[in-house]
Amino acid sequence: MTLPNFLSWTVIAMFSVSLLSTDTGMINQMLGLFGVEPISFYNEPGYWPWILVIMKIWQGAGFGSIVYLATITGINPDIYESASIDGASRWHKIRYITLPLVKPTIILMLLLAMGGIFYGDFGMIYALIGRNVALYPTTDVIDTYVYRALMDLGDMSMAAAVGFFQSLVGFILVVVVNSLAKKFSPESALF
Repeated sequence: MTLPNFLSWTVIAMFSVSLLSTDTGMINQMLGLFGVEPISFYNEPGYWPWILVIMKIWQGAGFGSIVYLATITGINPDIYESASIDGASRWHKIRYITLPLVKPTIILMLLLAMGGIFYGDFGMIYALIGRNVALYPTTDVIDTYVYRALMDLGDMSMAAAVGFFQSLVGFILVVVVNSLAKKFSPESALF
């Protein structure tokens, strides 16, 4: 479950080619068994929002599970034993012990996610899509636009302005979410 977290997007892109290729892809070969025409995934942009979301979740789920499992493992088992003696059900232990003690980790992970919400994982998009112009309508993100503006157009000022705006909005979101975290859970806020 945690292995995909340690794989680079280049390796995952190789997996996606072996799954999605029109001629030799595993998905199209399975569709061919049912008499369905092969799908040209690398020429049809409509499939890619789903493919990218599935790939990102698959690759990132291991990291989240490690963080949350480490937090839950750090909870003193005597607390659960005391709750069992008092007659608490499994649901009560989750609701009144686990969730309140995991709340600081949830808030920290939310703050980290909000800081990167405007960053569209350039490594993932560029490894999976590359310079496939047919897929730009649904796969182009701010990071790939900045890269193209700099490399193809040579427009350094536009690339710098867009990158700065992206960082500024991310910073504002972190400050806003941190102030909300401070309001609801002062001990969980970063600053």
